[in-house]
Amino acid sequence: MFAVVVIVLSAIGQRVLSEATGQARHARNLESNGISVLGGGDFNHDAAFPRFAEPIPNVTVTVGRDALLACVVDNLRGFKVAWVRVDTQTILSIHHNVITQNPRISLSYNDHRSWYLHIKNVQEADRGWYMCQVNTDPMRSRQGYLQVVVPPSIIDRETSADMVVLESTNVSLTCKATGYPEPYVMWRREDGEDIRYNGENVNVVDGEILFITKVSRLHMAVYLCIASNGVPPSISKRVQLKVQFPPMLSIPNQLEGAYIGQDVTLECRTEAFPTSINYWTTERGDMIISGSDKYEAVSMDNGYKKYMMLKIRRVNKSDFGSYKCVAKNSLGETDGVIKLDEIPAPTTVKTTTHLPTIMPKKKEYDYDSEYTLPSNGPPPIREPPGAFSTAAPRVQNFNAVLLLSLTLCLFESCLR
Repeated sequence: MFAVVVIVLSAIGQRVLSEATGQARHARNLESNGISVLGGGDFNHDAAFPRFAEPIPNVTVTVGRDALLACVVDNLRGFKVAWVRVDTQTILSIHHNVITQNPRISLSYNDHRSWYLHIKNVQEADRGWYMCQVNTDPMRSRQGYLQVVVPPSIIDRETSADMVVLESTNVSLTCKATGYPEPYVMWRREDGEDIRYNGENVNVVDGEILFITKVSRLHMAVYLCIASNGVPPSISKRVQLKVQFPPMLSIPNQLEGAYIGQDVTLECRTEAFPTSINYWTTERGDMIISGSDKYEAVSMDNGYKKYMMLKIRRVNKSDFGSYKCVAKNSLGETDGVIKLDEIPAPTTVKTTTHLPTIMPKKKEYDYDSEYTLPSNGPPPIREPPGAFSTAAPRVQNFNAVLLLSLTLCLFESCLR
């Protein structure tokens, strides 16, 4: 019984395959949506035969995802539907049965009308045309295209690693990427600064190769190779470019002046890669050790640039002379001289400020105007002892004295 079923399925498969092959040789029309119509003629006008209700849509899926192809057939009746891979002429399914041995392919159907081909974990090898066939005579079919896209990835073995080069040599940075569609590759600096490229400052350089002629220390940076093809995510790789050169030195002020007891600072700037060893010496060649009460040496790095500072505290006679800043690395050595001279100390002048004496202004009186002395009342009238009682009012005492005076005056007149 099992052998009979296998023979029947094999016969059906061979027939479908033969029809698919024959129709592929006689393709006569290509519709605007890219679906080929195979067969001797279009019988969709004939109500007695099955007809496709809609074209098979093209499907785009990212590698590793699942894909679904749909075939909708009206008026199927007793006819059967099969799925065929066109380019390999492989029969995938016949009606309710999956023929292929590929475990990622399965079949589902609905209401004897919709037939779905499922492909799990899509691979690039699955990209191509898929045909839905109905076993009419002649055979009827529709095709749909499965597009498999692949996000970009960088091929490390073909991409430049970190590089160390000598200044003024030519440098080539290479970045190889793969993906589908083919990725677009560009270069830019990680810090966002422009790239000095072919005599111009540009922010981005297109292409897999970044070629720099006569590289300089200004090219020293981390570069990003970025690959993209419209399929997320884009990808990038960091490539660090280091440019080696011997030390170079600059001195802002080669002549400094200070007076006795003053604190003074000497400055020196250097550039070098590999990083240089920097130090200060006296004019006798003695290396100056920082950290003492007399000297403080400070060094600050900024990439391949270095700032040197020597602070001399409380300058005395023995401190005047020449000082040398020195920078050394594996490619060379350089130095610069700063001369410290004595200058006169600022003179302090003692000044005395005389303030004018302000005399109090003598008050002038206007004798022509009325002037009233301050008073607490009329002065008291002295009374003869025992003449009047001290308890009587002052007005009454005054009247009594006046009366007494008049009386004495009349009495004297009478005596005369």
